[in-house]
Amino acid sequence: MIRKNPSGDLPLIAESAYVDKTAIICGKVVIGEFSSIAHRSIVHGPCTVGNRVFIGFNSVLFNCVVGDGCVVRHNSVVDGRDLPEAFYVPSTTRIGPNTDLSQYPPVSVSASEFSEDVARTNVDLVRGYKALQNEF
Repeated sequence: MIRKNPSGDLPLIAESAYVDKTAIICGKVVIGEFSSIAHRSIVHGPCTVGNRVFIGFNSVLFNCVVGDGCVVRHNSVVDGRDLPEAFYVPSTTRIGPNTDLSQYPPVSVSASEFSEDVARTNVDLVRGYKALQNEF
């Protein structure tokens, strides 16, 4: 669901991005190219989601910038803290304004490969999901 905030700000979503019908995108939000916002996610502005970003199901983003190539796994919250490019947020993680991002270990090879696979796959997923939207 794409919603305006009380100030009338409407999200700006790249044509190549995919937002599941059950996700809520509200207010001053920008979503970049080839990103995939999974089911039941909430992205509430102010928020910027970079290019080729994966937001897993049930995740919540608010008042943040998520850098290009980031992966935010399912059931995670990013609230008031910007994420650098290619940052990996494990499932069920809460990142807030005072979170020290250096406490997270470097992205493992498998996580990095997952992130790259997601980025490559998202291009095809976006096309596929958009095609499916037209079938129902």
